[in-house]
Amino acid sequence: MSPTASPFVLAASAEMLHRDLPFTERVTRIAERGFQVEIWDWSAKDLDALATTGATFSSMTGYLTGNLTDPDGIDALLSSARTSLEAAARIDCPRLNLHGTGLDDKGLPARPVEVVTPDMWLTAADTLRRVAELGEAAGRVFTLENLNLAVDHPGTPFARAADTLALVRAVDSPYLRMNLDLYHAQIGEGNLVELCGQALPFIGEIQVADVPGRCEPGTGEIHYPAIARALHSLGYTGVIGLEGWARDDSDAALDAFRAAFTLAVPVPADDDTAAGYTAAAAGS
Repeated sequence: MSPTASPFVLAASAEMLHRDLPFTERVTRIAERGFQVEIWDWSAKDLDALATTGATFSSMTGYLTGNLTDPDGIDALLSSARTSLEAAARIDCPRLNLHGTGLDDKGLPARPVEVVTPDMWLTAADTLRRVAELGEAAGRVFTLENLNLAVDHPGTPFARAADTLALVRAVDSPYLRMNLDLYHAQIGEGNLVELCGQALPFIGEIQVADVPGRCEPGTGEIHYPAIARALHSLGYTGVIGLEGWARDDSDAALDAFRAAFTLAVPVPADDDTAAGYTAAAAGS
């Protein structure tokens, strides 16, 4: 009988959990539970304080303004991507996240788009190639996240998982990957296991929350243990991040998240790696 452990790297959003605590304490609390930590707008954070928490950061916002298609918006996005890379170096964050356009503080597009034209597609792909070049020069990866239009982000261009996958595939750079958010994908497209298989070669990380409500696994309609088994069968071993609210208690939400992505997996023979699996199984 194989011991239980997570074959994935688990992370959690400090933006959405332990919201009663100061931000740096949220990061510390999540890290103490053995999770990597995801943050959003780094410009509003004390990066020096975050760097002293001992946390391992999984991802952060990779731009502050701009978009993929307008000349002025492209310049702004590339400029803020450069600044974001400098911030990422301060906390050693390997992945920087992008969206189809800039979002306001309510998650709505700063420049809503009703129809995405063929020229916009070509321009967006070219902009993302330039973003990938910035990532390559800095040794960090930008990820393009899918969103949903029906509930959270109406009017956002290039929002569907199929859209982000098409753009990442067109650029075809290891420094631009897909941030596959399964909460958004369930609302917009569904068929999550098939989607994971299609996107697998281009995934930089996966984010999860349940539907409806955007809370931890087990609070809605997505059977995340089945998703975990499918991802393991596909050979995915990368980051899975909980980007969801806690229904009641943040520690309980983290427990439910860990349980959903814990499987009966063989312990590697290497002593150091085996020790890590044992620690993960113990919930350290």
